[in-house]
Amino acid sequence: MGPRPLPLRALPLLRACRPRQWLKNLLVFAAPGTAGALGDPRTLLLCAAAFVLFCAAASGTYLLNDVRDLHRDREHPRKRHRPVASGELPVPVAATAGAVLTATAPPASLALGNWRLTLLLTVYVLLTLAYTHLLKDVVVCDLVAVASCHVLRAVAGGIVAGVELTSWFVIVVSLAALLVVVGKREAELRLHVPDREPGAHDGPRNDPREREREAHPTRAALLGYTTSYLSQMRTIASGAMIVTYCLWALEQDGGPHSVFHAVSIVPFVMFVLRYNLLVDRGAGEEPEEIALGDRPLQLVLAALALLVGLGIYL
Repeated sequence: MGPRPLPLRALPLLRACRPRQWLKNLLVFAAPGTAGALGDPRTLLLCAAAFVLFCAAASGTYLLNDVRDLHRDREHPRKRHRPVASGELPVPVAATAGAVLTATAPPASLALGNWRLTLLLTVYVLLTLAYTHLLKDVVVCDLVAVASCHVLRAVAGGIVAGVELTSWFVIVVSLAALLVVVGKREAELRLHVPDREPGAHDGPRNDPREREREAHPTRAALLGYTTSYLSQMRTIASGAMIVTYCLWALEQDGGPHSVFHAVSIVPFVMFVLRYNLLVDRGAGEEPEEIALGDRPLQLVLAALALLVGLGIYL
């Protein structure tokens, strides 16, 4: 049997780069968007370039992560179908492509003439590598690490566009990132670590070793969490995020368009409520699938973007 055609070999590599998760990198447009700077073609091009760089860096770390977690992913009911775990993408190819992408993304950003973006991309790559090799198995640190990667994306947009990052913006983005990450962990915990039955004191499920065998091995940190703890964190993040956004929306100048900011509170709160409902239903394990597949959430986000956009750009 001869070698596979190039397009057939390239397709597994593209899938292993997880293009669906590039959706997260749209955060680079958030800061310039809320600052009213996306009307400038040069700023828009710079943000687009930053988006591509983050996609490359993120894909590189995804590939390296899949190589490291190869054996554990093969035991996962969903992750075993990933190109590396299934054997569709050879490990040397994945490791080489991952190393090249992570190593070249930060230097490539020098072409944009912004050393701060290069520094931030370097920090992003180092943080994701630290997460892959250490932090993903450390309780709480894994939440902070992933949430910080989201915040770095948003900060990069402000840096590349040269806009000021307000405290309101940073707080809302940080809390939103924490909400998404905690929701993801809670959904994973519900699915892969069965809870003990209420009132049960004996039996194999009360044995930590038995629970460890039941838990999916790709998330060792899951054994350190409880659903009640993660649910409380989600509640705290949601409440703090709503309060912060309301304060920002109501403190805008009293111009004729400030009403759009005030009205945007409604879809913002609806977004938080809808997302929490989906997590409670167990749908938060893959946040990008929620964003791409839940029509009510998409409509609420579209209304939020429209109102904020009208308030900023009119």
